[in-house]
Amino acid sequence: MVSSLVYLDHAATTPLASQVLEAMLPYFQREFGNPNSLHQAGRAARRAVEDARSQVARLLNCQPHQLIFTSGGTEADNLAVWGSVRTHGKRRPHVITSSIEHHAVLDACGFLESQGVEVTYLPVDAHGRLDPDAVSRALRPDTLLVSLMLANNEVGSLQPIEKIAKRLQDHPAVFHTDAVQAVGQLPLDVEALGVDLLTLSAHKVYGPKGVGALYVRDEALLAPLLRGGGQERGMRPGTENVAGIVGLGAAAELAKAALPEDGARLARLRDRLIEGVIGGVEGARLTGHPQQRLPGSASFCFEGVMGESLLLKLDMHGVCASTGSACTSGRLDPSHVLLALGVSKDLANGSLRLTLGRGTTKDQVDRVLALLPEAVAQGRRVGV
Repeated sequence: MVSSLVYLDHAATTPLASQVLEAMLPYFQREFGNPNSLHQAGRAARRAVEDARSQVARLLNCQPHQLIFTSGGTEADNLAVWGSVRTHGKRRPHVITSSIEHHAVLDACGFLESQGVEVTYLPVDAHGRLDPDAVSRALRPDTLLVSLMLANNEVGSLQPIEKIAKRLQDHPAVFHTDAVQAVGQLPLDVEALGVDLLTLSAHKVYGPKGVGALYVRDEALLAPLLRGGGQERGMRPGTENVAGIVGLGAAAELAKAALPEDGARLARLRDRLIEGVIGGVEGARLTGHPQQRLPGSASFCFEGVMGESLLLKLDMHGVCASTGSACTSGRLDPSHVLLALGVSKDLANGSLRLTLGRGTTKDQVDRVLALLPEAVAQGRRVGV
């Protein structure tokens, strides 16, 4: 990447922190042992895995044994959704989720429906927020799982997870939250949140790709998806990705040290960006909640222009952005999140997501604000 690059796609992935890389390097060569081996090389690898587990636990305020390492957020979401339902064998319970979840949850729920499980998809308001009362109304005696994300990956809106958890206190349903986007930007405490399961991913918090974790309040809540070994207390068999897990631990430690100052700095830059776009580009509309949103997330729709056109024009000037979820950016269909917010298909096609990170500066934000009006104007002139 060139030095002049302005990277505003941190919701898709973050750069690997130098401290994280330094922590990982020994586990690619010198400390190569299998953490399940009893000899000294294996014991050294096991210590590294358990040290990382403690680092992540401190970030979430949980016990180390309540964390299961996975290959990333998608696997952790699938383990939470499918694993919860599989604890009930052949019985087909009821599941509640929302219309704006990440596809790791939505597609998992879709598979459950194909197996006879009934799923309720709760709507959100125009700002992408859930009504806790709607969750209460959707509960049934056979509701086994409620899976609702903490922060939306496309528009950045935060959900009232603590309030929803209180509504579930007297119901046996398992409460899962996908916190992939929130980890590292917001102080998180699983006890205060009141959730039973929580998903995170290393590469969203300046760690490596290919590793994540699932917080599990009680292992009795889940059945494993994979078979073939006793790793992760039998919940996720397979030889552990030691270097990746070490990287996740180091990233968690960095995140804990940086909060809440890092979030406050990002929020100031985000507000500067939002004010500049809304005030400087005619026909620009902010999507997501104006206040209850991630510190580093700004998302917009622009009338009369395609989001893909904006991406290409910004990319020509060294600005990396997104039209929405990175997992669906190759599709031409409008974002399911924006449609759930009541945005028209035409306007949803003009979406742009700008997500800030540790390396984002005021000068970079101002550079984008200088480029964007003309990029939108060019797109409107040619009709793309």
